[in-house]
Amino acid sequence: MEYVTRIVIIGGGPGGYEAALVAAQLGAEVTVVDADGLGGASVLTDCVPSKTLIATAEVMTTFDSSYEELGIIVADDTPHIDTPARVVGVDLGKVNRRVKRLALAQSHDITASVTRAGARVMRGRGRLEGMQALDGSRKVVVRTADGSEETLVADAVLIATGGHPRELPDAQPDGERILNWTQVYDLDELPEELIVVGSGVTGAEFAGAYQALGSRVTLVSSRDRVLPGEDPDAAAVLEDVFRRRGMNVMARSRAAAAKRVGDRVEVTLADGRVISGSHCLMAVGAVPNSEGLGLEEAGVKVRESGHIWTDKVSRTTAPGVYAAGDVTGVFALASVAAMQGRIAMYHFLGDAVAPLNLKTVSSNVFTDPEIATVGYTQADVDAGKIDARVVKLPLLRNPRAKMQGIRDGFVKIFCRPGTGIVVGGVVVAPRASELIHPISLAVDNNLTVEQIANAFTVYPSLSGSIAEVARQLHTRKAGADL
Repeated sequence: MEYVTRIVIIGGGPGGYEAALVAAQLGAEVTVVDADGLGGASVLTDCVPSKTLIATAEVMTTFDSSYEELGIIVADDTPHIDTPARVVGVDLGKVNRRVKRLALAQSHDITASVTRAGARVMRGRGRLEGMQALDGSRKVVVRTADGSEETLVADAVLIATGGHPRELPDAQPDGERILNWTQVYDLDELPEELIVVGSGVTGAEFAGAYQALGSRVTLVSSRDRVLPGEDPDAAAVLEDVFRRRGMNVMARSRAAAAKRVGDRVEVTLADGRVISGSHCLMAVGAVPNSEGLGLEEAGVKVRESGHIWTDKVSRTTAPGVYAAGDVTGVFALASVAAMQGRIAMYHFLGDAVAPLNLKTVSSNVFTDPEIATVGYTQADVDAGKIDARVVKLPLLRNPRAKMQGIRDGFVKIFCRPGTGIVVGGVVVAPRASELIHPISLAVDNNLTVEQIANAFTVYPSLSGSIAEVARQLHTRKAGADL
């Protein structure tokens, strides 16, 4: 009788379910242990819900920012077309019901795909039990919803348990007025005055979305600008757009506490100032779900931050135990989690595998405009980590952008001075998440700016700016003032 490799995956987010699909396709016996529904936080409470909410906000922003320039007349219900009153609004309860419905539908689709591939899905919470056995196997104890326990024996275990919102001791969410990003979808009415604490990706996305939906937004940033971890030119564009649209951006203002005062929320800053709003959204980072998994007893090294240490093929310090996704702290992206999970299964099951290369990862901030990046960054160039030439071209020069009333954004490409090989790029534009792909292909395949410049683009198109930047990089001599 042929031996079948047994794989147990703890956590059903992108790292977990993508690993399950790969392992099942490679002939392993796969069990996925998950407590909340396949898709994890990415599908149920984070990426899919937030981007669905942002999709509604995006429609309103696009209309609001360009309808007059494009010659569109907005009127009320009277037959007089010259009536100036706006009639565009949002039913947040309806929006959030759609958000939840789509998230659940996506989770069900994922579950169907995993089970169709031949994997078993168990509803419960799993933990490692002790060290590796003499035969190389591992034990995983699963506590199911009814309180019973089942012990699974595995040849390899993948931990993909994700993370949860970080909370400040003096700003505990109550789910009504003080919220974390998993709780905003329970709101039936649009917050009149929303204070967003945290100006990272999550904070910026929600601040921009609620501003577009009609809330008066105050964004509290502890740093000197929004999106401190992103390209500085891109962050500057976004902050300018936020302020121009009426957002109150408070830089260098660290929140110390938040409390309810009747139907209001008061946020106290570290310098003693107090700001008031109808609601407060706490977006101050995430904490890995690494507790209660039996990691120490199993020999798995955990960093001081709580993240599980992994190498570039997703191995932990314990033989036969792999980890993927936000619990590793590598990159808080669903695409990276999925790749880590796939790599883990390819590696353990003996298939061809390439180590994780973070310099080919593309990411996107779903604000308006969007900010998409790939490869080496401006910070890398400025710090001397890589010698690169840079050209940035504003979208104002692009004919399609002019037609669509797009005023903000740019394309920036980094290339090696000698060879012209593309090593990174930034796109700030509507749908930048789509426009970054040709630059991602170039980075991943070591293409040159000459190759990008010589490829046909549609005229007129926003992607034409990518080719134009490549042409400028190709024709300018190394060392020129760019």
